[in-house]
Amino acid sequence: MRKVAVGQAGGPSAVINATLAGFIEQTRKNHKLVLVENGYQGLVEERFLPGTSDSLTWVVNHRHVPGACLKSGRYPLEKAAIAKAVANLKKHQIDTLVFIGGNGTMEALYHIQQEAERNGYPLQVIGLPKTVDNDIGATDHAPGFASAANYVARTTKDMSRDLYAMNNFEQIRVLETMGRNAGWLALAAGAYRTFNEEGPHFIAVPEEQLNKEALLQTVRKAIKSYGYALVVVSEGVQWQEGRQMELNRVDGRTVLGGISKEIRDFLSQECKGTARAELLGMNQRSSSAYVSKVDALEAYQAGVEGGRWVEEGRNGCMVSIRRKQADYYTIELRPVNLYEVIAEGERRLPPSFIKERESYFKWLRPLLGGDDPSYPPLKQRRVEYSEY
Repeated sequence: MRKVAVGQAGGPSAVINATLAGFIEQTRKNHKLVLVENGYQGLVEERFLPGTSDSLTWVVNHRHVPGACLKSGRYPLEKAAIAKAVANLKKHQIDTLVFIGGNGTMEALYHIQQEAERNGYPLQVIGLPKTVDNDIGATDHAPGFASAANYVARTTKDMSRDLYAMNNFEQIRVLETMGRNAGWLALAAGAYRTFNEEGPHFIAVPEEQLNKEALLQTVRKAIKSYGYALVVVSEGVQWQEGRQMELNRVDGRTVLGGISKEIRDFLSQECKGTARAELLGMNQRSSSAYVSKVDALEAYQAGVEGGRWVEEGRNGCMVSIRRKQADYYTIELRPVNLYEVIAEGERRLPPSFIKERESYFKWLRPLLGGDDPSYPPLKQRRVEYSEY
């Protein structure tokens, strides 16, 4: 029997608790569990909760609940904090540390493992992936992304109908998505677009410098043809080359945001029309209504697999989702070294997906769960009263 500490870190998702529940259910019978509150801050401040039968059942009951039930947050894990975290783990006689998170989480786990080795402390370390931005390396995709992408795609389609209905009052709407330096979420906005008149009519991603002239011409054409234009932009897009829009800075971390307002002001002035900027906001990562069934299942399976690896003695690795070669969508879960995840850095949209968007949508659709919205065309044939 091993003593296993498990926690959640970084921004939560709609399915991060499913990963935690899968891990708990796989390990609770054969191991002694310790729950870490507030992510890496909890490691440093010894916010350890005993994994009693009641507390573990409480966690498992959160399987279909958004947010991080152990509380995650962001915490700058500097050298001194890493040493303190390792000292606390050793003090509590923890044999295994498992954390659910994204790029920063995996890098922190790697450094914790290195610090433990320097101290002659045989600590087993396993990472379980999570990110709505889908920017974590060494995996086809990460749990949390598909549900956020589904939210963005459905919201964009519905916003099209709303704006079309109001185009005698408002002609331009600019939706801003999450994503940081990667455009996976923003590009997903077009996944459910069925008709030419539907939005999005223009999508801007961080991987490419925004072409203002192309944006303007596309918006003008959409307004002329359909009476309105819907634009989607990722928060990491540069309005001026070399400069992203900063909403805030917290503990040295840049919080991106505001590019939609810059685009709104530009288009409103150039097109002489009414424009609105909309932040899709935290609903992207917290909406239970738009959770993908595939995403929820894979999140749970990743937790279960991580639990198996505790028993198998795997160390210094992350659960990676890989697609199998088949005529239908199917995956396998493989271990990948934490160092490989770190070395790959932020995973950006490949140029092939940006240039050939249908290839991206083909890759994305199986993840969305298959429950595609089916709407009639926006325009109907005009019938004159004399025809009645």
